[in-house]
Amino acid sequence: MSPQSPARLTERLFGLDGRLAVVTGASRGIGLAIAQTLAAAGADIIAVSGSLPDGDSDVRTAVEATGRAFTPLRVDLADRGAVAALAADLADRDVDILVNNGGTIRRTPAAHHPDEDFDHVMDVNLRAAWVLSREVGRTMIARGHGKIVNTASMLSFQGGITVPGYTASKSAIAGLTRALANEWAAHGVNVNAVAPGYVATDNTRALREDAERSEAILTRIPAGRWAEPADIAGAVLFLSSHAADYVNGAVVPVDGGWLAR
Repeated sequence: MSPQSPARLTERLFGLDGRLAVVTGASRGIGLAIAQTLAAAGADIIAVSGSLPDGDSDVRTAVEATGRAFTPLRVDLADRGAVAALAADLADRDVDILVNNGGTIRRTPAAHHPDEDFDHVMDVNLRAAWVLSREVGRTMIARGHGKIVNTASMLSFQGGITVPGYTASKSAIAGLTRALANEWAAHGVNVNAVAPGYVATDNTRALREDAERSEAILTRIPAGRWAEPADIAGAVLFLSSHAADYVNGAVVPVDGGWLAR
């Protein structure tokens, strides 16, 4: 058998033609970049966000520009009933790739951090990912294949400041990723996570606008810059593709070298 051309090999490893991908938190930032990147690789996209309109949106424009199908679902990930309904809906759609990217953050010093803020962050960042993974993962197991990619964080490894709920949720996401991988790898379902470093998104606006904090962060990043959403999307594409068929339970830092410092 003659060897495959580099182009054919790349397409076989990273191409997503014929696959259906769900991306939560897809209306902007990292989620939008992930949806666009997976669509460019060939996947049809179901975009989930609490602020996603039925009509025109940045993510719809980005996905449809690739020629792929786009389905918007407006769901508040803090609403447990809405998440359960979403999970039941997705379980009927033969989802090939689930990207649990939707997230939020509340900043208050721990000694004064309100319970409602802690609970809200845990519901959005952790519980929604768990419920969607369980229900969609069950269908992936039955079909013998599937990719689940969670969005962890640098605070899956570190403690952070003034974000106890966020840190707890992202530490738990790393643990949940490993737990599901342990049970599902033998069934052809890969469960992994990306751990973004400091990315220029709405969630980090307060840090970037604080000159002292921003300088301290940039000084520690060997790459010398804040990440762009597209930097994270590339790693998600890898974990969603055949190139990662033997990657299970990994939490992949995409941090410009932050953890290596």
